Amino acid sequence: MRIKYIFCLLSLFLLSALTACAHKEELSDGTKLIDKGKFIFAASGEFKPFSYLNNDLSMTGFDIEVGNAVGKELGLKPVQKRMKFKGLIEGIKTGRADAAVASHTINPDRAKHVAFSTPYYYSGPQIFTRPDSNIKTVEDLKGKEVAVAKGSTYADVAGKYTSNLKMYDSDITALKALSMGRHDAVITDFVTGKSSQQEGFKIKGQQLIERSEQAIVVPKDNPEFLKRINKALQKLREDGTLARISQKYFGQDITKKPE
Repeated sequence: MRIKYIFCLLSLFLLSALTACAHKEELSDGTKLIDKGKFIFAASGEFKPFSYLNNDLSMTGFDIEVGNAVGKELGLKPVQKRMKFKGLIEGIKTGRADAAVASHTINPDRAKHVAFSTPYYYSGPQIFTRPDSNIKTVEDLKGKEVAVAKGSTYADVAGKYTSNLKMYDSDITALKALSMGRHDAVITDFVTGKSSQQEGFKIKGQQLIERSEQAIVVPKDNPEFLKRINKALQKLREDGTLARISQKYFGQDITKKPE
């Protein structure tokens, strides 16, 4: 009986915790926020140069600066929240943050669970190998060992060409392992791969497989907030803020839609 009683107490505690986590304040325009004066946005901190850790364990990077700029444009205080990348969609869906600014590629599977803003940058999956590799195209990946980040769309892309996948917590750790002699290839976005080359990783970009659009993730039940975020992003495009942030981290403007 005692065990059953303890189990019931734990169940009630977890239920109340989840309920509290999901509670948000509703503003006069219908926007729902965890704190009406703040823009609480999530990222992983595992994805340099998009989001990575400072010495004080706060996050910095392209995504973080975009999140900060969006928050300020919304008239809210930007507050970053760190979560594992593979848990970000569920975290937004269940109300642990107001949004995720974490390089999420727009795709139909994710769209079943969350809403996407207009794209704030454009990328695309690319094959990366060591410089001496014979792998050049997706046809060369059959049977090869390909490393990818858990929960990323690039894992789905890689699965189309080989069943021999190795999962990592982030694209950077996968690329580092490749550079050190493990695996045959990595599939990740070309911007991350290029940045890793600049960091000294011994890797080479091969075929660019396709183009993709990256967007801010918002809960489906917060359409007014999504409208406000899209309006903020449009203003940041028009005044050059997104382009300036991109130039700072990549030396090029990845926020402009490719021709």
